Amino acid sequence: MVTVPELKRISSRISAIAESATLKVDAKAKALQAAGRPVISYAAGEPDFPTPAHIVDAALLAVKDPKNHRYTPAAGLPELRQAIADKTKRDSGWAVDPSQVVVTNGGKQAVYQAFATLLDPGDEVLVPTPYWTTYPEAIKLAGGVQVDVFAGAEQNYLVTVEQLEAARTDKTKVLLFVSPSNPTGAVYSPEQTKAIGEWAQKHGLWIIADEIYQNLTYDGVKAMSIVEAVPALQDRTILVNGVAKTYAMTGWRLGWMVGPVDAMKAAANLQSHLTSNVSNISQRAALAALTGPQEPVEEMRLAFDRRRKIAVAELNKIPGMIVPTPEGAFYVYADVRGLLNKEWAGVTPTNSLELADLILDKAEVAAVPGEAFGPSGYLRLSYALGDAQLLEGIQRLQKLFS
Repeated sequence: MVTVPELKRISSRISAIAESATLKVDAKAKALQAAGRPVISYAAGEPDFPTPAHIVDAALLAVKDPKNHRYTPAAGLPELRQAIADKTKRDSGWAVDPSQVVVTNGGKQAVYQAFATLLDPGDEVLVPTPYWTTYPEAIKLAGGVQVDVFAGAEQNYLVTVEQLEAARTDKTKVLLFVSPSNPTGAVYSPEQTKAIGEWAQKHGLWIIADEIYQNLTYDGVKAMSIVEAVPALQDRTILVNGVAKTYAMTGWRLGWMVGPVDAMKAAANLQSHLTSNVSNISQRAALAALTGPQEPVEEMRLAFDRRRKIAVAELNKIPGMIVPTPEGAFYVYADVRGLLNKEWAGVTPTNSLELADLILDKAEVAAVPGEAFGPSGYLRLSYALGDAQLLEGIQRLQKLFS
């Protein structure tokens, strides 16, 4: 009798993927809410506003049109690719042809495809830290090696050229550049962006620039695109963007990537086998978002700005918590190292993971611990939730840590 060796049921590559920490915390909060507990969640990066009415109306019309019931080009509807090209010129200062645009199933697919398109096994990616939870997994799946470059609250979470140069090796191929940042809300100044871009250009690096929060900035701050600051980078840069955050369209799953023709042709080829075209209904909705009235966007931005100021002011009242003022996105990233190794409600947390569990259990507040984004000692709180809940949750924290 021949014995067949037992094979692993799940591949090592897929088994190594970490679960999204932000979605995990949000799911736990929702489960507790469903069980009747009055949990206030700051976990998900999701606007609490409905998608603007004119976008929904465009989708309703699209549903009834039979042409949207069929396959369309894998890289996206031609008219949407043109609208994205127009937006890229307007907001990122880069005049691109629609052939340089690939429409994706949300920003996450664009991130995955960007790394998959550029990386060979062993290629290194410089990742300013704290970072969004999906970047490490996308790099890992592409065979790349993540190299963290950490900047703490004392630097307003902004890395320097000197730090990047210290981390660069002869295996470095890509710099990830995110401004405004998730999870910190930090925005690089035009001068900082130019300096980093010129450094990357000097060393022949590729840039993957995640610009999904570029229209959500405050205090007159502009999130300058790295390709606008250093136009010479346009031949070695992939921009990642989407409608999710700016237009309150997280569930519509519509993102895109913009880059050199050869890179976009390769990414579109990958997508043709991976998912083919994005839902035509979502594409028609995104077209309406980009070309229609922008007043709803400004109304949401102003609401986020108001909440931002409340969150920063109230959280900084907690002794041991340091919260730099974010200039973009809709997150605050609190340095909570001053709260660790002290007893609170009978519990002594030694890291931010334990601290997050403590505040969920004792204050019924959900926040994402720093371990999800890099080093321990931090908490990310989204202020993309209603004003009343925002303040009540922070007051619960003030009471817990008084």
